[in-house]
Amino acid sequence: MRSRLLFLSLVICGILAAPGTSLTGKTASAEEAEPPPSTIGPLITDTAVPIGQGNFSIQPFWQLFVDGGRFSPNWRRVSSNGDFYSLQVPVQFNYGLTPNLELLLIIPYIHNWARNANLPASPGVRSADFDGLGDINLYLKHRFLEETASLPTCTALAGFGFPTGHHRHLNPANLGMDLMGSGAYTFTGGLNLSKWYRPVYLYANLWYTVPTTATVAGNQIHDRDLVTLNLAAEWVLTRQWALLGEFYSNWPAGNLVGPRSQQPSRAVLGIVAGLEYNMNETWSFAGGLAVDLAGKNTPYHYSPILTCKYNF
Repeated sequence: MRSRLLFLSLVICGILAAPGTSLTGKTASAEEAEPPPSTIGPLITDTAVPIGQGNFSIQPFWQLFVDGGRFSPNWRRVSSNGDFYSLQVPVQFNYGLTPNLELLLIIPYIHNWARNANLPASPGVRSADFDGLGDINLYLKHRFLEETASLPTCTALAGFGFPTGHHRHLNPANLGMDLMGSGAYTFTGGLNLSKWYRPVYLYANLWYTVPTTATVAGNQIHDRDLVTLNLAAEWVLTRQWALLGEFYSNWPAGNLVGPRSQQPSRAVLGIVAGLEYNMNETWSFAGGLAVDLAGKNTPYHYSPILTCKYNF
């Protein structure tokens, strides 16, 4: 599986870096004088171009996860024995430390609730809800290669996750709705790429996340390392409007550090279709629908997403 992911990442880099004509027939050299437009960026895939030294932005997301069931260990769709929902509102703060170095802080609010549940862990309890803070993540993004006619923007990413989400003293009567975080510190390293082929903006992320051992509800858990592969394309229609398409995925991996994980292998793959309105240099808006297409040992969701971005 690792070799396939490596091969796929090399193919992506090759596509983004390939010189030649754009979708409008112009050559890459002719487009060097025509900079890419200012857009809000994808809904899930991260961007590669830094915000700029001294610039600051705030971007909240509103994402409603509607549980459609579960993916079984053999990738089949099965019932989740209830109706489960999660409103997640991560607020993203970006600040440009230098022309090529960006600080990114994500603070999420989560509200989970369940209806018509029929779970063996808490017989007789049909509904529950719980809300609170999720795990906070802090990232540094350093652009080490600016986009040229033949090469994409290349940005290295390094980040830490902090177990601020509720994960101790869980109550079975809450039907799992009070689990707000992983309970583990995490380190993520990876690469973000982007390339402007007029009128399409292409993006790619390849990240690797390593968790520490966590204590969740009194049990010690060491989860598997995680590989994240995201792809996105913005089709710029006008100076204000753009269509958005994305592919997102998370894949399990072996543990680089710590004990070997005894947790079940989980994976998910999905797509996003969306629309952007980039009003001006200060305000941008976007919305879309994310659909989990395949996976194993995890719930699958249909998730409408709304976001707005304010640049200072």
